Amino acid sequence: MSSVLEKILGRPDDDDYRIDTHAPGPEGSLPLTPEMLRESPSGDLFGWSQNVGMGWDPARLLGPQVLILGTQGGIRDEDGRPVALGYHTGHWEVGLLMRAAAEEVAGLGGVPFAGYVSDPCDGRSQGTTGMFDSLPYRNDAAIVIRRLIRSLPTRRAVLGVATCDKGLPAMMLGLAGTWNLPSVIVPGGVTLPPTRGEDAGKIQTIGVRFARGELSLEEAADLGCRACATPGGGCQFLGTAATAQVVAEALGLTVPHAALAPSGQRVWAQMARQSARAALHMAESGLTTGRILTDASIRNAMVVHAAFGGSTNLLLHVPAIAHAAGLRVPDITDWTAVNRSVPRLVSALPNGPVPHPTVRVFLAGGVPEVMLHLRRLGLLDETVLTVTGETLGAVLDWWESSERRHRMRQHLLERDGVDPDTVIYPPEKASAAGLTSTVTFPVGNIAPEGSVVKSAAIDPALVDEDGVYRHVGRAKVFTSERAAIRAIKEGRIVGGDILVLIGCGPSGTGMEETYQLTSALKHLPFDGKVSLLTDARFSGVSTGACIGHIGPEALAGGPLGKVRDGDWIDIRIDLNRLEGRIDMVGDGEAPATPAEGAEVLARRGPHPDMASHSLLPDDTRLWAALQAASGGTWRGCVYDVDRIIEVLEAGAKALAAAREAGESASAGGTVIAGGKESAGSA
Repeated sequence: MSSVLEKILGRPDDDDYRIDTHAPGPEGSLPLTPEMLRESPSGDLFGWSQNVGMGWDPARLLGPQVLILGTQGGIRDEDGRPVALGYHTGHWEVGLLMRAAAEEVAGLGGVPFAGYVSDPCDGRSQGTTGMFDSLPYRNDAAIVIRRLIRSLPTRRAVLGVATCDKGLPAMMLGLAGTWNLPSVIVPGGVTLPPTRGEDAGKIQTIGVRFARGELSLEEAADLGCRACATPGGGCQFLGTAATAQVVAEALGLTVPHAALAPSGQRVWAQMARQSARAALHMAESGLTTGRILTDASIRNAMVVHAAFGGSTNLLLHVPAIAHAAGLRVPDITDWTAVNRSVPRLVSALPNGPVPHPTVRVFLAGGVPEVMLHLRRLGLLDETVLTVTGETLGAVLDWWESSERRHRMRQHLLERDGVDPDTVIYPPEKASAAGLTSTVTFPVGNIAPEGSVVKSAAIDPALVDEDGVYRHVGRAKVFTSERAAIRAIKEGRIVGGDILVLIGCGPSGTGMEETYQLTSALKHLPFDGKVSLLTDARFSGVSTGACIGHIGPEALAGGPLGKVRDGDWIDIRIDLNRLEGRIDMVGDGEAPATPAEGAEVLARRGPHPDMASHSLLPDDTRLWAALQAASGGTWRGCVYDVDRIIEVLEAGAKALAAAREAGESASAGGTVIAGGKESAGSA
């Protein structure tokens, strides 16, 4: 044996050759009836054989079957140490929630099943080609989740256990698409911040801060080691993961006070057990997901999103959930109306004004506490149902006088010395504390279909006295995020610049998330305003005058793709009226008007260096084409099967007509005259 083979195969001992070729099988018998044998599909019967083959007691086969789907990643030893790492802390402890739920189901006479659809980490893939798969993965995972649900035909209810940026939105899409079943979301919770150090958002800027001399090597190494202070849960800020948990609860898909629980702790595991009981109750009472997800519950979720000041990525996910549930898909006008009418009440990372971590938001009362305030303002539909079987109004009645509410809020005061009303503000105090509304949707000759900016995250010091952020400056255009971040690290972006990143929408990079850029612009000092315009999207922790989701995307012919270095850009965002414009205003020595800028753009072709990334996977190219046919970014990057089929059929007819026309032209191209071929004419 060669040394390489010996190293790989090792030296077997005698036990390796003691191989059984048959076994006695499980004891007992299946609880079959003559009717089952005559009427049941063979799959149901063979399923029982497999259940007892895996060790389930045959006497316990008749209980309701509950499918527990989770985004678990990695392999944990019994003591919690890693055998194989997961992609992120958010799915590292999800298996513990699944186990708690399964034990509760079994203890109540049910039969738990478990399946897994793990998820990637947007933080891990920032600035890499891994980001090209991030948003498309959501659609893929939702498809797999629905297929797994349908592949267990005997399930009576489904529990979806998920935490982070793509896994939880995918789980909500998957369950929304199986509206005829009872289902409950079990949020995976949050990790704790370090006692001394930086949160998981700011820590992602150690590279650029070191490059610019803001951190030493030793400081970067020390801070980076402690940012994720506990092994499980989503990041400590109100980014996409935390906001998705909030939205799940606001939709009525979780038990009360489920979002943002600290991962690994008793209250977190207890929430999984409560969720299992809710799922069984739904199955017994006939309550389905389709009765919980309604147009009213979608609007409630949008209202709560605005009150929290949540991630702009949910502008992609909430419409997708509505589409999956067969409901009306909210558009920009709906989001604008909600954000104009709803005050922001939550002070948390990353937007503050006080940067409380998400565990404090949980202790201050989380989603039900925010909803209490919104109810008093008349902004919620209280008649919608929740997975408890009770209406939202009944749940809030319970919460308001509950021991849980009192003790959680008291614990925050005693443990951290923080008044819960300075984490979740009463509406009458929120504005005075500096909390402004969440998002604005600027339009203009660069963004005729719209764009989005987290206006609550713009530094108040950069806003004029009338509440308007104004920035007129020259564009510095980049066709890749890598080139843009290099320019920032090398000091080539200075105060007054408007950084324009093009070709990074769905067709270019899978609509990558560009947190590298937004975090750098926040955490580096600039002598003046620096704004960002892009057709890409941002991390939920992003802040500042960063305008994304610009449509149409540059590679689809959007005017953003015609902007050049040195062009004058005029940005105006009214933080009070939640209105905004982004216009190209000329390319001369001084700014001109939006009309003149539009004329220049109309004459130009696309930027010569702009193209889809050379490493963009075919899977992502297919996703980009399908979501474009389905309505694109502002409909949630969904797969609308009817619209896709319509486009394919129209394309097939057009191709067939073109072929027929080509064949006719070819046939008419020559004629026989006097026994000789000569050129014909139409």
